[in-house]
Amino acid sequence: MRICFFGTPAPAVPSLRALVDDERIEVVRVVTNPDRPAGRGYGLTPPPVKAAALEAGLEVWQPEKPKTIGSELAALDVDACAIVAYGALLPADVLAAGGRGFVNLHFSLLPAWRGAAPVPHALRAGDSEAGVSCFLLDEGMDTGPVLTERRTPIAPGETAGELTARLADLGAPALVEALVGLVEGTIEAVPQPEEGVSYAPKLSAADAALDWSEPAEALERAVRAFNPMPGAHTTFEGERLKVHRATVVDGGGTPGEVVRVDVDDDGAGGPVVACGQGALRLDEVQPAGKARMAGAAFANGYRPLGRVLGADA
Repeated sequence: MRICFFGTPAPAVPSLRALVDDERIEVVRVVTNPDRPAGRGYGLTPPPVKAAALEAGLEVWQPEKPKTIGSELAALDVDACAIVAYGALLPADVLAAGGRGFVNLHFSLLPAWRGAAPVPHALRAGDSEAGVSCFLLDEGMDTGPVLTERRTPIAPGETAGELTARLADLGAPALVEALVGLVEGTIEAVPQPEEGVSYAPKLSAADAALDWSEPAEALERAVRAFNPMPGAHTTFEGERLKVHRATVVDGGGTPGEVVRVDVDDDGAGGPVVACGQGALRLDEVQPAGKARMAGAAFANGYRPLGRVLGADA
């Protein structure tokens, strides 16, 4: 069956490779975003999907606006299209050119967490389970009927980056199954239930600022939800301090105050910050202009005991 693949970032690569490796499928074209400036020199850098596609010997399209490829896609005469984190909305004429339809791999158990950032929102909310859904794209926001899904528990301490990588691997065979089932008519798309709808809008750096008046459990979830992007953060002496890893511990006091430093015999640990309820130990942080460092190293070098984080935010 002839398939066109739409995708851009690294989490889309396992799905592309799974499609390429399946002998029932011919990936006739890959559509991804244009190369963007990145790195210290801001040189043009290809998206991960483009790099994987060229490695597999596939032809790549990189339109600035997807609305320009409707006629070209129709000319390919594909049986269906696959889309994973492409990063742009597709207009009606492009959707109409996708054969039996666009199968979108979404990193949530729909109808929960429709939108751009399902994994961080699921972690922030304290969900115990995550998953992927392969559904037929329509003009709504992740509202189409579902073909396949896979479920997985969220591991203790798992970050958004780690969970996304797991879901990318979990979703790749589910996407293959959904595409084959759609084209061969062996899987029926099931409408999403009206109950349980929630939304996961795109996150900004402002969303990732830690509010020390919240309970420690909520802040620990926030640290994991915003790792690696946009990065949970607070301020220390007027400068941004990123928090990459943290642990809920006993304690209390003025929210944001570093009330003690916990370091074990192996040198692990860090500053303990009072929260609205309980306390949070900062296990890995990154001061402004510095590399990541262990919380214990930060405590030893910056002497934060008694300081109030976030007070000058």
